Amino acid sequence: MRWLEANRSMIISDYHKAFCEKFERDDVTAAHLHGLRKRMGWKVGRQLGRFAGRHTAYSPTEITWLRDNSTMEINAWCAAFRGQFDRHDVSPAKLHSLRKRMGWKTGRSGQFEAGHVSANKGKKCPPGVSGRHPNAQKTQFRKGQLPHNFRGAGHESTDEDGYVWIVVDQINPWTGASTWRVHKHRWLWEKKNGPVPEGHVLKCLDGDKANTDPSNWELVPIGLLPRLNGKSGRRYDTAAAELKPTIMAIAKLEHRVRGSRSRLA
Repeated sequence: MRWLEANRSMIISDYHKAFCEKFERDDVTAAHLHGLRKRMGWKVGRQLGRFAGRHTAYSPTEITWLRDNSTMEINAWCAAFRGQFDRHDVSPAKLHSLRKRMGWKTGRSGQFEAGHVSANKGKKCPPGVSGRHPNAQKTQFRKGQLPHNFRGAGHESTDEDGYVWIVVDQINPWTGASTWRVHKHRWLWEKKNGPVPEGHVLKCLDGDKANTDPSNWELVPIGLLPRLNGKSGRRYDTAAAELKPTIMAIAKLEHRVRGSRSRLA
């Protein structure tokens, strides 16, 4: 116990080896001694954690050489160091750790710099290899082929509310895409009558939103919509066809009256 306490600051592997050789105690493991050292509260005099192990020893001359050549690629750096000092016990991983501990910068960020040219630029892989393998070619696009989910100009779809959408051959002002997906009824109406003014919307007259003919859509103030449906209870969209003109006229009259009262107030 006196020997163990006196030599407690040794690296655990050396501590165990020296103890077993001195006292011929083959029944003791390094884990046993580590546990004993913790139970007895013996401090080893160094901070445990990141650098708790034994560092590979380097002479001042070797450290100077390593520092001066620290910008080399790690494998080339290690090979050159081994050849210079005959240190075959040193690996690239050890030198990498040393370089990090010493804070030696390599000047490299690990990113491709602007203008970098790929080593295989313009080169084709041999036939039957990689992208030219028959199995890979089965799933490759052919020249002029379009993906199954391609939606070009003229494609139409209907959403869950019954409105028809169309892809038009026009630059999308929001994304810059070469095509733009818009409501078909509004697209056709604006082509005939011009842009929809701010504060107004297009109202479907016959209740069939799939009928995108401009004559089936009327420009109304957005404030008129609650008087056609919503809390008014008139249910314009589902009302009988002969009642729709009357419901629309009453809603417009109420809207104008409300606007007049607001201006007078």
